Amino acid sequence: MPKLKQFLYHIFCGFFLGISAFAPGFSGSVMAITMGIYSDLVRIMSNPFKELRKNLGFFIALALGIAISGVLFVLAFRILIDRHLRATLLLFVGLILGNLPMIAGEVRKFQFQKRYLIGGLLAFALALILSLAGFGASHMANAGTESILFLRLALAGFIAGAITLVPGMSISAILIMLGAYGPLFAMVDGILRLNWHYLPPFFGTLLAAALGLILTARLIKRIFKRYPGFANACIFGFMSGTLVGIFIESLHLQDPGFTWPLGAVTFAIGIGASFLFILLGKKMGKKTD
Repeated sequence: MPKLKQFLYHIFCGFFLGISAFAPGFSGSVMAITMGIYSDLVRIMSNPFKELRKNLGFFIALALGIAISGVLFVLAFRILIDRHLRATLLLFVGLILGNLPMIAGEVRKFQFQKRYLIGGLLAFALALILSLAGFGASHMANAGTESILFLRLALAGFIAGAITLVPGMSISAILIMLGAYGPLFAMVDGILRLNWHYLPPFFGTLLAAALGLILTARLIKRIFKRYPGFANACIFGFMSGTLVGIFIESLHLQDPGFTWPLGAVTFAIGIGASFLFILLGKKMGKKTD
């Protein structure tokens, strides 16, 4: 593939990776697999300084695509999150639910073992507890960053980076669970409004995410190579627990403009969008084979 064409394709890949990062339920790693760049990501993050110039070109293209999709996503969802938070969370629940069958399909590729069930249940319980223990969706309503400790955002960024290469895991769903999605969304929105006050904590969170990604790349690769069935069962349980936690938290939000018909519509849109996203990813994957 010519260098310019490859660079443009990587921007295209970055655009869809950005959507998967901002829209809960979409797994960036699954999208990277279907677009044929997952192995490159693992290889580069396992040793980022090898062929540094080539690696920088790859990541600059991805970063451009992610930035474009991030700006478009924030602009599109700004009103929804400000005025219809509860309906937006139900949209996110639909997005996550629509992707669970794909993860279940990965588990079914392997002969069932009791440890799959145990691991899945423990992961479900952990995600649900974290979602309901003072983190979770309720912090989506807090758009300010002054009351959010930088350390907490850095920790959330590190965890998000660490699970970036885990197939089936949704970065944004984890950020919601950790109470960091709302503040990060507000940071991007603030930067778009030329409020430079948001730049230091935003880039600090990005650096923490990059550190988490680099430190865990090899470990993730080894785990999925040696224990693929168990790992996918844990992911299914964790994402299911996150989904239930977000839904329960959404029920406690004060949203005067919310109606259940509106919530049903956004929930259905989320499921439909996740299916379309998966189909699009499969088609792109076939083209890159």
